[in-house]
Amino acid sequence: MSFSHSTPLCELLGIRHPLVLAGMAGLANMAPLVSAVSEAGGLGTLGAAYLKPEEIRSHIRAIREMTDAPFAVNLFARVGPDDLGRFDEVNGKLNPLRDSLDLPHPVRSEVRTPDHFEEQFAVLVEEEVPIVSITFGLLSEIHMNRAEQAGMKVIATATTVEEAIRAEKAGCHAVTAQGSEAGGHRGTFGTSSRRMGANIGTMALVPQIVDRVGIPVIAAGGIMDGRGLAAALILGASGVQMGTRFLTSRESGAHPAYKRALLASTEESTILTDAFSGRPARGIENTFIREWNVGGTVPLPFPSQNTLTREIRNAAARRGDAEHMALWAGQGTRLLTDGDSAAEIVRQTAEQARNLLG
Repeated sequence: MSFSHSTPLCELLGIRHPLVLAGMAGLANMAPLVSAVSEAGGLGTLGAAYLKPEEIRSHIRAIREMTDAPFAVNLFARVGPDDLGRFDEVNGKLNPLRDSLDLPHPVRSEVRTPDHFEEQFAVLVEEEVPIVSITFGLLSEIHMNRAEQAGMKVIATATTVEEAIRAEKAGCHAVTAQGSEAGGHRGTFGTSSRRMGANIGTMALVPQIVDRVGIPVIAAGGIMDGRGLAAALILGASGVQMGTRFLTSRESGAHPAYKRALLASTEESTILTDAFSGRPARGIENTFIREWNVGGTVPLPFPSQNTLTREIRNAAARRGDAEHMALWAGQGTRLLTDGDSAAEIVRQTAEQARNLLG
């Protein structure tokens, strides 16, 4: 059944329900979840920022084998270059954690973050991906022109009104208003003046952006069901983005230890941290974050910190050790359920919103 309150977002993206799956970079085996959300009438999004170009191509083709519905691919607007100026200090801070996981100590010459953005974007054009969403800034004018020529719709992520205005001026077709309740990385364009970025709550951010841009606004942050969708629509948004809600779904590729931590968490469990990646992100506080915070060491800028901590996170995942994994999550985790299908989550969210809006 189509959503009874048709929105500009549905019309723009060719979807039945004004619900977007967040592009959760680093989540394993995302194709089943992406395709399930799209097939159910929402917009599935492949979090592809950490994938190699050919991995993106493989995922896109796998999604298309499961659904003919529209979907999006999310990339980071900017990745590098590496900044290893304080390498010895930060590496020394991480080495005790590596010791606890039986990991070797890397040396500076071994640390390098590859930047595949050009090749990643080229795959999206070649595979005729209908929608691209961007985090950490905006596409360059050159890439915006390439997207337009390819017929791609572009969705930006904004954490302030000014960022949303910039997105509209750059030619983006829609903007995600990411409130501070949202799990995962903050989409703030730059963090040089504020280490933890801009953190305006969803309820405050959405109407202020709606009043100042003419493109569809997607509300994100703490939205877990139809009540959040209805509230967002009342505030003037054209739809919502949900990520955390789908992490414990049947199709989710989240690690079992990650799912257990999510289901055991509450609204007080998450914290904003830049310890894992060098960029602010909301996740469940665990031993890694607590031990990093002792002494007040400032992490390397993204992506260097992310590269330095990757093997720690990977080793922890192999052991099922949630205390050293990045457990990205928003503030609405009491509303999680265990094992619902993605289609059921989409259906329930849309139906509850319809009933509330009348």
